[in-house]
Amino acid sequence: MTAESSHADIVVIGAGIMGLSTAYHLARERPKLRIVVLDAGYLCGGASGRNGGGIRAQWSNEANIRLMQESLHLFGEFAKEHRINTWLRRGGYLFVARSAAKQRALEQSVAVQNECGLSSRLLTAKEARAVVPELEVRDIALASYNPTDAVVFPWPFVWGYAEGARELGVDIRTFTRVIGFEKRGRGIRRVSTTRGSIDTEAVVNAAGAHSADVAKLLEVDMPNRPQRHEICSSEPLKPWLTPLVADLDDGVYFSQSTRGEIVGGVADPEAQPGTDQSSSVRFLALYARALVRLCPRLASVRVLRQWAGLYDITPDSHPIVGPVDEVEGFFQASGFMGHGFMMAPIIGKLLAQHIAHGTPLPLFERWNLRRFRQGRLLEEKMIIG
Repeated sequence: MTAESSHADIVVIGAGIMGLSTAYHLARERPKLRIVVLDAGYLCGGASGRNGGGIRAQWSNEANIRLMQESLHLFGEFAKEHRINTWLRRGGYLFVARSAAKQRALEQSVAVQNECGLSSRLLTAKEARAVVPELEVRDIALASYNPTDAVVFPWPFVWGYAEGARELGVDIRTFTRVIGFEKRGRGIRRVSTTRGSIDTEAVVNAAGAHSADVAKLLEVDMPNRPQRHEICSSEPLKPWLTPLVADLDDGVYFSQSTRGEIVGGVADPEAQPGTDQSSSVRFLALYARALVRLCPRLASVRVLRQWAGLYDITPDSHPIVGPVDEVEGFFQASGFMGHGFMMAPIIGKLLAQHIAHGTPLPLFERWNLRRFRQGRLLEEKMIIG
């Protein structure tokens, strides 16, 4: 498909890992479809290129666990399928809890994980220190550990999906911002961009933290909002840390990369909605205190890089996936907070099957947009960052 084409069977808005996974799987499901992917920036310019690369099946509800079991499998096959090194490291995730509430959440979550066949197990503070001897465990009440969770380098997955989609005929147009739509009845007729218009009747909104703005152009009200989350990387250290460590109480998380850097972040309870992606001294102070509290040996480590990305946050911290009632042919894949990267392989695959063949999406019915106006908010106990 050429850059001058003015028609597509499907337009995907957002060339992050979610949009590219959807486009790639659509092209595999229906090779003759004309698919265009639009992005306002460059590949890896958004959240997909700004995250810590953690991928895990430790969640508190069955749907998320089973989805991530499938997604972890797809991550594991990715390097072979796309002929690209992903630096996947299956060192596991070690969650720690300090408060009684988070302790109960861990106990309940691990019970559900075990029912799904996950090898998660609860650990005492002493047992957690056996997994990571450098931990300060005096005020840790309980921990959980799943050895098959992993950490990857995020960029190769964006590049791999992009190259794979292009090989299947998908047209990926970067630096192309969507500025409007034309409708025909309840459906879509045309997408207008800063580089011309595209006639289409099907649009996938995978614009991440900007997805609500895209939906607004179609007069669809979505409750998700962008929020800055920061992350940093230290100087390289000799390898010593196997799992990604996450504290459910203060939201700090950190892992060690293949080059030895400590990569991590922490939640800021005062973070405000908005698209600001600048770096702050406040983050370094919050992160340093939380990190050293959990791992004192890192008190003297030097920070080399600091950056920020945007979480795409909904009122119940669950995503919005699938069609909407207001506009025919308008599909959502947004609102994933900070875990859109890890879910993108399986979400893109299942959404593509639904769009291409009408395959039912029973797992995603609870993630529909109408739940917010119906007051059916969901709960997830294993949110970090």
